[in-house]
Amino acid sequence: MDKINVKWKLAQKLEFLWWKRYLKKKNPSEYLVKKKQYWDRLLNEIDSSVKLNKDTVVLDAGCGPSGIYMSLSDCKVDAIDPLLDKYQHLSVFQPEQYSWTQFKTMSIEALDVQAKYDVVFCMNAINHVNDLERCYQNLLKALKPGGILVLSTDAHRSKWLKKIFQLLPGDMLHPIQLDIDEYSAYLEKYQSRLIQKKLFKRELIFDYFVLIAQKHS
Repeated sequence: MDKINVKWKLAQKLEFLWWKRYLKKKNPSEYLVKKKQYWDRLLNEIDSSVKLNKDTVVLDAGCGPSGIYMSLSDCKVDAIDPLLDKYQHLSVFQPEQYSWTQFKTMSIEALDVQAKYDVVFCMNAINHVNDLERCYQNLLKALKPGGILVLSTDAHRSKWLKKIFQLLPGDMLHPIQLDIDEYSAYLEKYQSRLIQKKLFKRELIFDYFVLIAQKHS
């Protein structure tokens, strides 16, 4: 990986602390049931664009302690995240429960795989990265020709708020602060075609979008 910026290093520390605080009063079993229901619902809503079966080879990039791998039991899954070693200390991270998934502590920037995956998921992770351009390049390089990238992220609605967040530490957990058109433009830039842009949830400052792109054959 190239030079790691201080903002990203701080964001990684804060991300783990956020998980510890967030999960402190939650029942692990109940949390995991609800989280899987969330991923099942999301997959159901994008089913027409993403076909998954027992032969589908999948990457869950930036998987966190409870990623979409939870709902991909019919597939062959690799899951990567730079904080997986730390997530071992969280009660909700139970890799032994997901026999279809191989876990590896790795950043998206360090991913060096070519044409291996039918589908790549990058859920709630692209705005946490250190090198945005390299991440897009690596995710798309990892796809087989014609493969599908599913990317979800919070995106700014307001241009002036976006500028403030970019200049000031208003959201330290997220080093990347962009609007959805900017996130979408990177997909077109790196040899893929945007086939779906779905508004999944509206929040106070951000919109939560799911973007689906197909790598050129």
